[in-house]
Parts: sequence; structure tokens; C-alpha cells
Amino acid sequence: MMNLILLGPPGAGKGTQAVRISQKYSIPHISTGDIFRKNIKEGTELGKKAQEYMNKGELVPDNLVIEIAAARLMEDDCQQGFLLDGFPRTVMQAEELDKFLDQRNHPIYKVIDIDVDKEELMTRLIGRRVCRSCGATYHVINMPPEKEGLCDICGGELYQRSDDSASTVANRLEVYNTSTKPLIEYYERSGRIIHIDGGKDQEDVFTDIINAIGDN
Repeated sequence: MMNLILLGPPGAGKGTQAVRISQKYSIPHISTGDIFRKNIKEGTELGKKAQEYMNKGELVPDNLVIEIAAARLMEDDCQQGFLLDGFPRTVMQAEELDKFLDQRNHPIYKVIDIDVDKEELMTRLIGRRVCRSCGATYHVINMPPEKEGLCDICGGELYQRSDDSASTVANRLEVYNTSTKPLIEYYERSGRIIHIDGGKDQEDVFTDIINAIGDN
């Protein structure tokens, strides 16, 4: 049973690694956003409750987040394992998730923490550019387009997202570190967390993750 949790700050490359981990172990990559969108789209009772909070611009309460996540983890495609991304976000959510999984004898196997130096994260995020037309992502240093300011795929205009400005990025990283530190400490105590140097090349990061997970 390959039940995994993926942690990492904005810009750490979680999205790229999540896809590869999911394919490697043939398990679904489940993000909090995916769970909410699915419930809201299907009009479930849980989705309706979550939508009420979101419409008001309020955070969805822990107990409702846990209930929605638990419902998703009961689906057939999660029976051989899953990769959680964006959940849990708090120690309370982690504790309730453990209780839910322990009752089914399917505990979390490993928690993957991708760690990247703050300066490197700032460089990655501030340099990110997105195509207005197709959504393709580039980077002014690491992955520039063939023609500056234009998408290689569709020729659309490339722009910097408002949340990729220096001040906003710095704040996002601070919020992440503050909120996630207790969660990392929680998983440290149970010896389930593995720390990965996300500052390396993508291929090396993936290799380190697979080696650290080992055989379940």
C-alpha cells in the first residue's frame, strides 16, 4: 500500500514530481483543489457546503476538509495507494487523517518534503511566465521561450502572474513556512518524513525521491 503525502513550498517543483511519482507507482495524484472541484462539480452535499464558505471568501473548516478528503480516499482508484498534495495542511488535519487511515489499516507510508533554499525559490517564481492563451509555463532563465514574450506553442502573449511578484512571493513563502513547520514536526515524530533536496536537477530530485521511498 503506497500511501504518500507530498509537501513543499511554492516553486519547489511539486507538480512535476507528483506526476512522475503517480506514474511510477500507478497511484492517483490527489490535490485539495481537485477534491473540492470534483465535489462542487458533482453537486455533492459536501461540495455544496464547501461552496458556501468559498463564496463568502472564507476558509473551508478543517472538519469539512477532512470529510471531503476521506470521501475521496474511499474511491476505488485509491485502494492500492494515493499521493496527497495540499492535504493535510494543519496538524489537526494530519491527526484526523491518521485516525481515518489507521481504522482501515492503510496508514501513511511516507511523507515527502521537497526542500528548496528561499533565494532559489524566489528566482524560480519571479522568473515564471505564463501564456495568456494556452497556459503554457516558461521561465526567463531556466526555460525561456524561443521568442521573448511569446509562447512557443501558440504564439500567445507571455505574462507574469500577479502572485509571482517579489513581494507576493516572499509573503507566500513566509506563510507556507509558518503553517507547514508544525506539520513537518508532526511527521518527524513518527519517523515517516523524508527530506529531499529540491534544488537539484529535476531528474536527480526524482531519483532521490524513489530511492528514499524504497520498496513498500
